[in-house]
Amino acid sequence: MTVRNALLSVLLQEDVNFLLTNRIPRQLLTRFMGWFSKIEQPLVSRLSIAAWKLFADLHPEEARKERFSSLHDCFIRELKPGARPVCTDPSVLTSPCDAIVGACGRLDRSELLQAKGFPYTLHDLLGDASLVSTYRDAAYATLRITSSMYHRFHAPHDCRVRQVTYISGDTWNVNPIALRRVEKLFCKNERAMIRARLDAGGHEVLMVPVAAVLVASIRLHFLDELLHLRYRGPNVIPCDARFAKGEEMGWFQHGSTILVFAPRGFALHEGVREGAAIRTGEPLMRLP
Repeated sequence: MTVRNALLSVLLQEDVNFLLTNRIPRQLLTRFMGWFSKIEQPLVSRLSIAAWKLFADLHPEEARKERFSSLHDCFIRELKPGARPVCTDPSVLTSPCDAIVGACGRLDRSELLQAKGFPYTLHDLLGDASLVSTYRDAAYATLRITSSMYHRFHAPHDCRVRQVTYISGDTWNVNPIALRRVEKLFCKNERAMIRARLDAGGHEVLMVPVAAVLVASIRLHFLDELLHLRYRGPNVIPCDARFAKGEEMGWFQHGSTILVFAPRGFALHEGVREGAAIRTGEPLMRLP
């Protein structure tokens, strides 16, 4: 067994993984990582990225750049043109990000799952009665972006965004181990609610990027503010931004999760199921 595999076997043990990624000063470590990852010193950058490759299936060859000025620069890397073809079928809502599909399906009225046996409600997540009503019995998909994946997210259809709601919160890890142990985890963590009105049929789709440990910064191209732990409001941020299907909307500073909700009439695309891998621009749901 190689040293890498030996380390991974230890880190993937549930108790050890949960202890190392959650029973720590999460917000302090997240702020430290935000500072450290931006150090633009060649030796620090090379060693940090090399250490990252030891524990992650990283594919920097897809990136537009060949060299990165810092660990952060590699985290938020852009891809080469054409690396993520976008499904042009107007009846299809595409995935906004590269991800592993977590819990998905249709809400039971306003209840959904973060993991088997761990339900939560839309009200817990969104805290907005009108949104709860809009997305009752909705189709949903949990898209988990692992640390080595491409971290930018894109418009799932031609759409217009008029409002973002930011909710400051904690920074629990959002990996499957934590989701099986921390009740209502997504409802505790820092998150943003992006309401996108589709050009097709006037349907509204809701995307909820959820931050996590080491990841508590969400950058949206159409907002001047960087949404992170120290940003406290206003919670409701008006905006007016148009996006073509597949156009970049923003990024996480590391990996995390995006929850996608579409109202009654939408359905998950064939092949979208828990545990499946999906890439930016691939079919996620079918429009009514």
